[in-house]
Amino acid sequence: MAEKERPGGDAAQPEASTTASPLAPPDPQVLSVHLTVNGEARELQVDVRTTLLDALREHLQLTGSKKGCDHGQCGACTVIAGGRRINSCLSLAVMHEGDDVTTIEGLGQPGKLHPLQAAFVRHDGFQCGYCTPGQICSAAAMLQELRSGMPSHATQDLESAPPFSDEEIRERMSGNLCRCSAYPNIVAAIREVGEASE
Repeated sequence: MAEKERPGGDAAQPEASTTASPLAPPDPQVLSVHLTVNGEARELQVDVRTTLLDALREHLQLTGSKKGCDHGQCGACTVIAGGRRINSCLSLAVMHEGDDVTTIEGLGQPGKLHPLQAAFVRHDGFQCGYCTPGQICSAAAMLQELRSGMPSHATQDLESAPPFSDEEIRERMSGNLCRCSAYPNIVAAIREVGEASE
């Protein structure tokens, strides 16, 4: 292919490439994180970008908490950290330095089930079981929120303690999705445990 002539008659010089070579990925920054997980002091060496969910699953082999959507929309990764339920897929492990973290493994074990686990079994509150660990962790923290008088979007009277009602349970559990649609059974299981502890 002939080179283009410039107006002055000179042949055009090939242009220098403007694309830079790809940058090498930065070296991972690893920090030491101290957590109390299910009552046991743990020290982890993690990349600062590691989520709490990945730290629990990949570093500690606590695989009860599930990676569902990885966007904080399904609740399958719910754990209790610092006394509050969180989506562990959206939280970095390094943000929880010194925190107490409770996963489904810390609530109960086969042969010694947490009351919520036993109620989920009795009421068939799960089918495939994938979301169940997050549902149960969320329910445990939600019951504590109700007991402490924390209002929800469904609470009508902000001057009084929220009522223990199906409407409150459904609203407070709305961040935990069940693709098998066991919602009525989940509500029944939570209601049984909540009423028994009043």
